[in-house]
Amino acid sequence: MILNIRVIPNARKNRIEKEENYLKVHLVASPERGRANKLLIALLSEEFKVNKSQVRIVQGEKSRQKIVEILEKR
Repeated sequence: MILNIRVIPNARKNRIEKEENYLKVHLVASPERGRANKLLIALLSEEFKVNKSQVRIVQGEKSRQKIVEILEKR
């Protein structure tokens, strides 16, 4: 599964909102040293009930706009 994601770092609370063509993910972590990316992967793995290793950022590692791939359970 491929997801378009817009990340909002330094938010007050972690949450995922569904928009028309993408997911808006609010993260309490800052984007420094990949903290926001690690938290994004943790939140998405929890939301879609997969292991963290099954979630990867395909594009936009250093951008707020990201494309994330979630591999199916085996």
